[in-house]
Amino acid sequence: MSTSIHPTAIIEDGAEIGEDVLIGPFCVVGPQVRLGAGSRLRSHVVVAGNTSIGSGADIFPFASIGHAPQHLKYRGEDVRLVIGSNCLIREHVTLNPGTSQGRMETTVGDNCSFFTAAHVAHDCVVGNNVTLINNVMLAGHCVVGDFATIAGGSGIHQFTRVGHHAYIGGLAAVEGDVIPFGMVLGNRAYLSGLNVIGMKRAGFNREAVRNVRRAYRMLFSDDLTFRENMEEVQAEYPDDPLVQDLLSFIRAGGDRALCFPRHSRPN
Repeated sequence: MSTSIHPTAIIEDGAEIGEDVLIGPFCVVGPQVRLGAGSRLRSHVVVAGNTSIGSGADIFPFASIGHAPQHLKYRGEDVRLVIGSNCLIREHVTLNPGTSQGRMETTVGDNCSFFTAAHVAHDCVVGNNVTLINNVMLAGHCVVGDFATIAGGSGIHQFTRVGHHAYIGGLAAVEGDVIPFGMVLGNRAYLSGLNVIGMKRAGFNREAVRNVRRAYRMLFSDDLTFRENMEEVQAEYPDDPLVQDLLSFIRAGGDRALCFPRHSRPN
């Protein structure tokens, strides 16, 4: 297979197009775009700005990638959007670059799926194997860990961290950080448990899942303060890598408070 560019497509001077790329009707590729080998722009796709897309991308009609960030202070700085390999980008998805008020760059990892009308705003960091279902709104400066899934219609507040293997239920309004393996629901979103199904699908064994579940119950027990609960979990699971990863996420903190279960509040 060789690169195929439809005669109605516009490829501006300076664009770098990899091998075996298919660019369909009425697509526009800007002069600073780098498009990886084997990528497919089906039709009516616009890729603009300082944008790099890895190999094997599959991009559907009316996706808007790399245009100016939706930020009122943007003044034309040379900001970037970097997308990894083998990403699926469905109709009407918008992916914006960074800003000078943030990282100057928005980053998306490998093997991600963005379904119809999902939005990734400026300065976000999206890990590998992340799925955003239809109409998900990811605000600026968010960090989403590997294998996280955000279900349809959910809105994620700016500066929020979503831990790896987390699951956010449909139509959730998420204002607080979501722990690794956490599952949150509702408006405003609350922590409803662990994404055990996601853990099993990812190949974690029964003991690993059992330890994280017990650590979760200990963390959010009302018997002690949250800090005391963390100390008890640390003492019980000092060598468990998943539990320690969970504790590290909490200790690292962020600009948003944690999502807590409904029955439990930070103390």
